[in-house]
Amino acid sequence: MTEPSFTRWRKSSRSSGGANCVEVAPADNAPLVAVRDTKDRDGGTLVFTDQAWTDFMADVRAGEFDLR
Repeated sequence: MTEPSFTRWRKSSRSSGGANCVEVAPADNAPLVAVRDTKDRDGGTLVFTDQAWTDFMADVRAGEFDLR
């Protein structure tokens, strides 16, 4: 299996330049999405399947993680 490649990183549209910025990138050659800390790009990357990322984003938009 070929190692996934992530070259199209983009910063979250919700990032305000503060201390909590992340970047996301779809894999160039696999159905995966990667997430990393903008300030520590070499500090590690979380990788999700496309479906897991889609489900997570749907839950975020639905307010599933909002503090009550």
